[in-house]
Amino acid sequence: MKIDESNFYPYQSRFPVLRRLPETGRPREEILAELRSLATEENTVWETGKCSGTMYCGDHEHYRFLNQAFALFGHENVLQRDMCPSATRFEGEIIAMALDLFNAGAIQGTTPAGMVTTGGTGSILHAMLAYREYARQKRGVVHPNMIKPETAHPAFDKAAHLFGIELRTAPIDPRTTLVDVDWVSKNIDDNTVVVVGSAGNYGYGTIDPISQLAEVTLARKVGLHVDGCLGGFLLPFGEQLGYDIPTFDFRIPGVTSISADTHKYGYALKGTSTLLFRDKEIRNAIYFMMPEWSGGKYMSPGMEGSRSGGLIAATWAAMVQLGREGYMRYAKAIFEASAAMQAAVRSHPELRILGKPTFLFSLTSDVFDIYHVNDFMRERGWRFNGQQYPNAIHMAVTRPQTQPGVVENFTKDLAEAVAYAKRHTGDAPRSGAIYGGIPGGMTPEAGEFIRAFMAQMLDSHQAVPE
Repeated sequence: MKIDESNFYPYQSRFPVLRRLPETGRPREEILAELRSLATEENTVWETGKCSGTMYCGDHEHYRFLNQAFALFGHENVLQRDMCPSATRFEGEIIAMALDLFNAGAIQGTTPAGMVTTGGTGSILHAMLAYREYARQKRGVVHPNMIKPETAHPAFDKAAHLFGIELRTAPIDPRTTLVDVDWVSKNIDDNTVVVVGSAGNYGYGTIDPISQLAEVTLARKVGLHVDGCLGGFLLPFGEQLGYDIPTFDFRIPGVTSISADTHKYGYALKGTSTLLFRDKEIRNAIYFMMPEWSGGKYMSPGMEGSRSGGLIAATWAAMVQLGREGYMRYAKAIFEASAAMQAAVRSHPELRILGKPTFLFSLTSDVFDIYHVNDFMRERGWRFNGQQYPNAIHMAVTRPQTQPGVVENFTKDLAEAVAYAKRHTGDAPRSGAIYGGIPGGMTPEAGEFIRAFMAQMLDSHQAVPE
């Protein structure tokens, strides 16, 4: 199968395609004008409020403020703290604010700590590496394994692959979408270094039974990582607003680490996340120090070396500018919009919401292929995230959905989409082949074909057109 590269590089008919470094440079204003043109066009995709997730803030004034903060420190390298001591203020206070948000004040007997990473995957990778190293240092574990729910983010699979950790994937209850705690309990052994739970998971927006997992991990003296990358900076405010948000943070004694992305509902720029630990000894297990190098003494807190001070400064600025009141105000609007959209889904007996979601909800159908709904909604400008096994689509509600008229448009368009899907029950949905599961389930042959197709897509994302 050959991919149409024009889908990934639509600008080749309007702007020259650079295949080598230009002999002479171009005027700055000319370049900026070109960039503004591209940005303005691409912003229209999400400004309508019809895009699931991705743009969590959607406030251009806020983005301008963050860009100003970034510009002041973007050229600084936070590896050089003697030259950039402001980075210590920003990073330390980001971590302190995040620890407070997740109730680190309830921790007794250990010193809580954290780190700022480059995003959700960065936080997850660092967490899994920390548990591997800590178990090796403290328990002598040389063949580590980790347990995660099937619904947990693929970054955990990536971490297992990169760091040589055996991955044990726990099944979920298809009705609740929550992890099978009994299975987890039966599959922990002396080489298990960490168990994972999501709050909430990316697919369904549901929160694993963290308290029950903690009882299991505490009894076996195993770490419990709570992945709050997606909703970590939203769920605490939902709880304070009175929504039914199960406790998932450091108030539970067995929770040993939490990941939460500042670049999502923390409303910072893309490229930052927080990773928080109950005990700084676990964090410090991944410190890298090389005192004997001929180039001088080298150290870094994690896998990255050089990092831009701009992102840390902008993240600090976002958190301080909003404060608890700002986060609470936005959370209220998001939870209300999500509740209204979920009510619209439940008004159609042909549709079913999976599990008990929070701000993010996933819908499927037992009457027709849900991708018929997706086909119709795409024509109306909606962009959902596709799921499979079972086929489903989800909407992660963000601030753009809280704009006037968006919920009403969703309600109206969804009603028409259901009618469309009922008329086309016997047809194959157009988007099903791209987003949906394979009839009969995944097979080795199908997996190999899909991986080859994905490789072509990744190749195209990093190349100029032929």
